[in-house]
Amino acid sequence: MHPYAAYNTRIRLFFTSGKRLVLMSWPVRHLPVLQNWDCQGCTDCCREYRVYLSEEDRRRLAEQDWEQEPEAAGRRWEVQEGPGRFARYHLKQRADGRCLFLSEQGRCRIHERFGAAAKPFACRLYPFILVPALDHWRVSLRYACPAAAQNQGKPLPEHAGELSDYAAEMERQEKLAGRTIAPPALQTGQCADWPDLFRFTEILSSILSNRKDRLERRWRKCLALAALCRQAKFDEIKGQRLKEFLELVTSGLDAEVPADPSALTAPTWVGRVLFRQALAVLVRKDVGAQRGSATQSRFALLAAAWRFARGRGLVPRVHALLPQITFDELETPLGPLSEEAELLLERYYLVKVNSLQFCGPANFGLPFWRGLESLALTLPAILWLVRAFGAKPRATAAARAVSIVDHNFAYSPHLGGRFQRLALHLLAQRGELEKLIAWYSR
Repeated sequence: MHPYAAYNTRIRLFFTSGKRLVLMSWPVRHLPVLQNWDCQGCTDCCREYRVYLSEEDRRRLAEQDWEQEPEAAGRRWEVQEGPGRFARYHLKQRADGRCLFLSEQGRCRIHERFGAAAKPFACRLYPFILVPALDHWRVSLRYACPAAAQNQGKPLPEHAGELSDYAAEMERQEKLAGRTIAPPALQTGQCADWPDLFRFTEILSSILSNRKDRLERRWRKCLALAALCRQAKFDEIKGQRLKEFLELVTSGLDAEVPADPSALTAPTWVGRVLFRQALAVLVRKDVGAQRGSATQSRFALLAAAWRFARGRGLVPRVHALLPQITFDELETPLGPLSEEAELLLERYYLVKVNSLQFCGPANFGLPFWRGLESLALTLPAILWLVRAFGAKPRATAAARAVSIVDHNFAYSPHLGGRFQRLALHLLAQRGELEKLIAWYSR
């Protein structure tokens, strides 16, 4: 599935009939100034994703006269999924997974003949993600795109013009004008208005950007703050009082959160099993050229799930890039990340937090704190993969690990399912997330 098919559906559900705030051609704000990106022509997105088409995309393609080509005649450039009014359409893919319109030279034939604006909207928008917040759009990226993970290209603010065009097109295609929007809940039974929600993201960003600590400790501080805030009642603590409260609580985290990760006990047996089950979802690749051999049949998937649960022997190849390595080898400490790898991960997490891509409809409707915990879970998963790619330079291994994990984070439907939600709840409630982060940072 193309990464925007499910996301756009969740964005539509984000707009309610309440009387809060009305969407009226919002500007794009909160561009991640620390992030660069430009397409490097790797064509991964043209080989790894199924591109779903809007009605406008389908009309545009029909007007481009692809009927003259035998392989596309009879609208054979699109494939129907589902019957009648429930039907969806996506671009046809060749046997090797690449898009029908990707030439042998690795170029988009739609782009070559008609220009970038003629391509399906999902293709133009990728790897950007637009998240609605209060009276504006916030910007995130899919780090599954290697150029995003490796920070290649020009600074994101230089893309402001095209992003504004994308935002206007999304509003038009999804018929969002006049809809109203409410902020994600902090947790079940506890809400905050948009300005206060931004205060929470600002304090989290300040923790994650504080380089006096290693990244793993910054995350353990974020989780400690989340635990404290879950216990607080914010009915009367708002605005400036909330800001002062958060600053006071954050100032005490140095004394509460051990600096040395070895001071934490190892994850329990339950924590390890639940982590490996989440890991199997975060790492797996089900389509495209890098599809894992362990995902190519239902029996292979069941066998892989069982082996991840047991955590013994060879790691199943749920992703083609995984090397032949055992679970035991991946429990061996690798030492601290390099400075370059730490900066990459810092950039990744600041983009996700500031864009609010970790909660609400951008992440299966998860409340703010639970969404933050789901994002925290990606860190031990990334560190586990860095160990798997230990033969590579640490920054290279980290970039590959981030790309693999972010391919699934907030997009794989398995992560939004009941079992994974329960597993995340148990990991957070039992204090296993902090232990996992400390354990895999050794």
